[in-house]
Formats: sequence, structure tokens, C-alpha cells
Amino acid sequence: MIDESKNPWQTLSAKEIYDNPWINVTEFQVINPSGGKGIYGKIHYKNHAIGIVALDEENHIWLVGQYRYVLDQYHWEIPEGGGPLDKDRLESAKRELLEETGLIASEWTELQPIHLSNSVGDEFGMIYLARNLQQGEAEPEDTEELQVKRVHLDEAYDMVVSGKITDSISVAAILRVKLLLLENKL
Repeated sequence: MIDESKNPWQTLSAKEIYDNPWINVTEFQVINPSGGKGIYGKIHYKNHAIGIVALDEENHIWLVGQYRYVLDQYHWEIPEGGGPLDKDRLESAKRELLEETGLIASEWTELQPIHLSNSVGDEFGMIYLARNLQQGEAEPEDTEELQVKRVHLDEAYDMVVSGKITDSISVAAILRVKLLLLENKL
């Protein structure tokens, strides 16, 4: 039986390769679990990932469309962004929802913790459910060119199943909310 509390990797050395305001990349010289020498790269994220399912009384949610530079593609996602590691995640979620959609929610629930790419990065995320919504004015960042639309959860679910929504936080969030509604837990 494997001891789940024991790290089977041995770190020989670490060298910082890259650093910017959002990420830090470190290369490690290691002994792998089978005893061989190797390298391992780690991306350290300087923010939490935050995703929000804003759900109204009619089971509509809000999606945000934007061009994703790294993928060179346009994507539809739930409202999401980052929050500094030393700040309250819920406060970051409230800020992101307002920035991207103009929505203000008076009811918040933590839905799902999520690690986004745990083989190479330490990015931790939290998905929230926001309810009891009021429409305000969106305040997008100057680096964002956003399109916002309100769709029924069933339509968003179909977008996930058909591959039109591929962002991991959005996929997990939409599937989770759909399941909770099917189980009458929301």
C-alpha cells in the first residue's frame, strides 16, 4: 500500500527560470519515484483562480466571451479571474463578477475547490455560486474586451457537452450546478 503522506520525489536543486507579476517558473533537478535522475518544472501562480456561476431564479447564468491570447481563440466562460493569494477569495469573486458582468450578488456559496493543472502548476481555484442578483454597471479591466450574455443553464450545459465551452473552471462549474439542480440540492 502506498503511503499517501510521503513524497516519492527527491529534490536535488532548484533554479528560478522566469518570473513576472502573475507566475514564477522553477526548474528542479530531481530523483524520480523509480530512482532515476530527471528534471521537473513548476509553475507557481501568484493568484488564486476564481470562477463564478451567477444563477438567477429562472436558472439562467451569465457567460463572458473573450479572446484568449495564449490559445489564439475566442472562448465563452463563466465570469472568472484571479485574486491575490493574500486576499480573501470571496472578495476577489465579488470584484470579478462586478467587473465582468456588472452583477452584484447578496448570496454566495463555495461550490468547488479546483486545481487547474496539477502536473506542472500549483494554481488553486475556487468556484462560487452567486445568487440573489442585482444588475449594476460592468467595470472591465483595460486589458479585457468582453462580451456578456445571459443563457439558460441547459444551454450552457449543451455548450460544455458539445465542446463549445472548454475552459476547465467553466466546465467544472456548469456540470456541478447542473448536477446539484438535478439532485434538487439548489
